[in-house]
Amino acid sequence: MADTMQFDLVSPERRLVSVQVREVRLPGTDGDLTAMPGHAPTIVTLRPGLVTVLASDGTPSEFAVTGGFAEINHESVSLLAERGHPREELTQEVFNDLMADAHRKKKAIEQKHGSVGEEFVAAAVKLLADMEALGTHVGLDPNQASVPD
Repeated sequence: MADTMQFDLVSPERRLVSVQVREVRLPGTDGDLTAMPGHAPTIVTLRPGLVTVLASDGTPSEFAVTGGFAEINHESVSLLAERGHPREELTQEVFNDLMADAHRKKKAIEQKHGSVGEEFVAAAVKLLADMEALGTHVGLDPNQASVPD
């Protein structure tokens, strides 16, 4: 079995990283997951959180994602993020924009409450809570984001 695997992380705006890694830690909607070379093939839905990558030389890197999907197979992990940023680029200003977007999504779902199921409202509330937890985890203030009218 190989010691490393290919990891690619892309968002609609850009390719964030393409590198050989020892492991990838993913914030899955059903729980956190670590993928390593030889992992069983699967597709994982992601929640907002940090993706931690351990490079082939053992150096860790972190990327904040707002959700997305990861396809894992024996030799690679391909992650398509809704939005993604290297940890060092996740400033309070960038985080405020991400939080405002999560608030907009929650408000839009709440306004459609009569025409959508409770599961959609619950998912919007969870998205916002996961975004707040991400900010708190990295030392940013989730209360600074302006809530859209």
